[in-house]
Amino acid sequence: MTLTVERETRPDRTKLAVIDCDIHTAVASNRTLSKYMPERWRRHHEIFGGRGRSGAYYPRANKNAARTDSWPPNGQPPGSDLPFLQYQLLDTWNIEYGIMNPLLGAGSQNNLEYGAALATAINEWEAAEWVALEPRLRGSILVANEDGDLAAAEIDRVGDRPEFVQVLLSIRTAEPLGRRKYWKMYEAACRHNKPIGIHFGGSGGHPITGVGYPSFYIEDHAGMSTAFQSQVISMICEGIFEHFPTLKIVLIEGGFAWLPALMWRLDNLWKKLHEEVPHVKRLPSEYIREHFWITTQPMEEPPKPAQFLQLLEHLDMNDRLMFATDYPHWDFDAPDQAIPARLDAELERKIMAGNAKALYNLP
Repeated sequence: MTLTVERETRPDRTKLAVIDCDIHTAVASNRTLSKYMPERWRRHHEIFGGRGRSGAYYPRANKNAARTDSWPPNGQPPGSDLPFLQYQLLDTWNIEYGIMNPLLGAGSQNNLEYGAALATAINEWEAAEWVALEPRLRGSILVANEDGDLAAAEIDRVGDRPEFVQVLLSIRTAEPLGRRKYWKMYEAACRHNKPIGIHFGGSGGHPITGVGYPSFYIEDHAGMSTAFQSQVISMICEGIFEHFPTLKIVLIEGGFAWLPALMWRLDNLWKKLHEEVPHVKRLPSEYIREHFWITTQPMEEPPKPAQFLQLLEHLDMNDRLMFATDYPHWDFDAPDQAIPARLDAELERKIMAGNAKALYNLP
């Protein structure tokens, strides 16, 4: 299936309600989305396709970064066949709700109008071919996030539909996410009470590290957390949470052991350099603990379980941590093995389902 770290299996955890906050649905073929596009963009999609800024890559041995057992019997790509996803994920693990995060490149298109048409098609595909057929699933709103007007228009178009629970971006954007070009998108998200989910991946058209392009996949994969850190810093220092006090951000598949140290560092620097950013009116850690949520997969796992409990104590965000499997990707986390330490029963209930149910207003 996939190689994983040896962990204690916890059958009792599967008796808890489980909400999976990171399921990667995929299209069966390039033509899947065509029927959700107007003629002008359908022809563009089928004749020319996308022109993005991708700089990420996956090992060829794991096509689509997928588990080797996640290919449906019909031969379609992993995550593209609803009955097989129901069998292998939703039913096997008794998932109460699953949040779909289709990573299909709408936000990274150089042709912004095509990106917006692609986002609309993906959103309608999620609603018609997934949520309408499987009530346990919920969709994410894809947008052409490099254009504030286009992004806001798509959020306004579908933001009140119950099929969708968040707006979805990739973490590596063209500019830091605190910049004003993204503010119309945030305003629209607040208008419809939708969190902004920011997922592992993307490129933005720049080298994917602060010092250029890496040589190896392991560098790209391990270094993704630095992109998350940069975006958190940008959002705090640009003061977006003073402008949008109800804005909620979900960091998806970025880890979280780095957050306590980042909060300590930012708080210390804010005390020394507050004159430069008077619009940042509170300690950065206060904004983070109020406005950010985080998913469990992948989580950094210290060698001693007790140290994981210390990490949670330093993080002090127990009501913001939400379970995720990352299905069908190769580093999938099973619900009965995902957490490397035994937790208080109430905390486990919150992580496995309660926190997500509250954030996404799930019944």
